[in-house]
Amino acid sequence: EPLLNFDAVTVATAIMREDNAYSLARRRVTVSTSGVVPGIEKLAHTADVALAVSLHAPTNDLRDTLVPLNMKYPIEALMAACKRYLEISKLESITIEYVMLKDVNDKPEQAKKLIKVLSGLKCKVNLIPFNSFADSIYERPSSDVIYAFNQILNKAGIVTTVRTTRGEDIAAACGQLVGKVLSKKSVLI
Repeated sequence: EPLLNFDAVTVATAIMREDNAYSLARRRVTVSTSGVVPGIEKLAHTADVALAVSLHAPTNDLRDTLVPLNMKYPIEALMAACKRYLEISKLESITIEYVMLKDVNDKPEQAKKLIKVLSGLKCKVNLIPFNSFADSIYERPSSDVIYAFNQILNKAGIVTTVRTTRGEDIAAACGQLVGKVLSKKSVLI
């Protein structure tokens, strides 16, 4: 979690933005968080960068399971922090990351709840198809289910994209490394 390593992250983002270093535009430097609300507040006053939030669920009950940090900083506090971030940073929008999990967070009614959660927040949503790995309790929804979820959000006026999965053929896609590590760990135990 970058916002739990705040000082190092802000030094790194400053170097990335520095004209005499990498000179990247602020929309090219994004700090992604699971929702450390005080860190979001502090980042808004400290760094001139884009923000991405790993939401993954439209309700506190489900998010408590998927993102345990939610028990400390529930969705309502997180969305309020995101709105304040936009006010302070003057960014056009933030990115909401949402990993699609079959029969967990992919139902049309969950898309409608997500619309309500994001109400009033200038954002774009990245739908990320889950990358399966051995012994995972989760699966990827079908392309049709992901497309339907995407369309519900788009029709509500929320810019939504489905992330293209890369590297899955060599077990290098997002989330697959942990599966390999956990598999090896269980063999050693």
